[in-house]
Amino acid sequence: MNTQNGLDSVGKWARSRTGIVTIALLAIAGFFLIAEHYAHLYGILPYALLFLCPLLMLFMHGGHGSHDQGDNSPKNDKPHSHGGES
Repeated sequence: MNTQNGLDSVGKWARSRTGIVTIALLAIAGFFLIAEHYAHLYGILPYALLFLCPLLMLFMHGGHGSHDQGDNSPKNDKPHSHGGES
């Protein structure tokens, strides 16, 4: 495999004059993109949170399994008494 040679060529390009200039221009463009559109990001934030809530519930509760796999809770035929009766 030539994966090591491919990584070496990327490292060489990043250290070349063209690579340094390209990375610097991308960093500057990214900075100004974030700086100029920061207010827009804050305007979208409430909607993003509302959109993420159902997705988080879907993905985080997906590991519970379905109801047809059986109930793992302890079986107790007697109801629990809360009034201090024996």
